[in-house]
Amino acid sequence: MTEQVAKPPRRLPTWIRTRVPGGEGYARLKGLLREKRLATVCEEAHCPNVHECWGGGTATVMLLGDTCTRGCRFCAVKTAKRPPAPDPDEPLHLAETVSELGLTYVVLTMVDRDDLGDGGAGHVATAVRELKRRQPSLLVECLVSDFQGDAAAVETILDAGPDVFAHNVETVERLTTQVRDARCSYRQSLEVLRLAKDAAVRRGLKALTKSSIMLGLGETTDDLRATFADLRAAGVDVLTLGQYLRPSAWHLEVVEFITPERFEALGDLARTYGFEYVASGPLVRSSYRAGELFLEKRLRGHEPPRS
Repeated sequence: MTEQVAKPPRRLPTWIRTRVPGGEGYARLKGLLREKRLATVCEEAHCPNVHECWGGGTATVMLLGDTCTRGCRFCAVKTAKRPPAPDPDEPLHLAETVSELGLTYVVLTMVDRDDLGDGGAGHVATAVRELKRRQPSLLVECLVSDFQGDAAAVETILDAGPDVFAHNVETVERLTTQVRDARCSYRQSLEVLRLAKDAAVRRGLKALTKSSIMLGLGETTDDLRATFADLRAAGVDVLTLGQYLRPSAWHLEVVEFITPERFEALGDLARTYGFEYVASGPLVRSSYRAGELFLEKRLRGHEPPRS
């Protein structure tokens, strides 16, 4: 049998090449994160915007460790059937770090933890509460897993009081089984987003819901139209569209590099479905600084909702 050899990643087009991380702000934040033993999705997922965000003193912290129980074919995060137990001091270290940085808006994400009874929802909720206790004015966005569709876990997150509940469908329904772990489901992701919106409305919370789609995996415009409609039907308020970038030769290949002009057109198309805010561009990611600035204005009452 011939040994299968992974193909090298394709050369990046000029519009998505970024700077090598560095600078005083980058070094300070990296040192602080190491000191507090915090993982970030910026590093683990090889985010191309790490120089910009870290240089400005912001990072998306990844809770529950740096090892996921799922193995999606697009993701660079380490995987294991049973990762190390969560660090009980992680929420405290997170709150100390955010306080030291003087942030007004923070994004928390998490690895999937199917090995835990509640999928890690209680740990994330503890982190949100600790952040809010120390700094009541802080805006907190939680980018969470699907918790295997567990409504109780979703409500645990909402009860902690995040300002934004985010969960990514990642790709269109037709490509989901090729792109995501077998335990992920497009319909399950939609249901989690719907549950979050319903729970927020039922509790009288102002929490917004948010999702993200990677482009360049072979999706068509018709696929995207259907996905936009599905997300709006689930009550999603905010959408981000970005280019899939292959983390290594062992991950899914990029089918197409979408041009900035095409991203602009798709962003305009998505807005016709009624999202409050759409960020669309090659380097846009789930945690996207321009989107966070809009959400901060919106949540603090300085920006009117968009139709």
